[in-house]
Amino acid sequence: MTQIIVLPHIELCPEGTVIEASPGTSICDALIENGIEIEHACEKSCACTTCHVVVREGFDTLNEAREEEEDLLDRAWGLEPLSRLSCQALVGQTPLVIDIPRYTINMAREGKH
Repeated sequence: MTQIIVLPHIELCPEGTVIEASPGTSICDALIENGIEIEHACEKSCACTTCHVVVREGFDTLNEAREEEEDLLDRAWGLEPLSRLSCQALVGQTPLVIDIPRYTINMAREGKH
């Protein structure tokens, strides 16, 4: 099992947490399986950016992003060089530290900021 440290998020995980995930599991699935209800509007099909996360540590150990994911990330709210779509980023053997952005593009459109 690989450790994932989830930094505090005001709504989804106010105090932050540490979870475990099997290598090969997507970050999105690991979060959901551990009660962190990250938004995933396209049902994890790499068709939106609502599951966007920033991988603060361990980014280079993730599977490489496909062109489809890279194109979508350009539309993500709060994009950073260490951004990934959590539905596409697969956990490896190395511990990760992830930050879930405060907003998603859906929230910004709905005026929830």
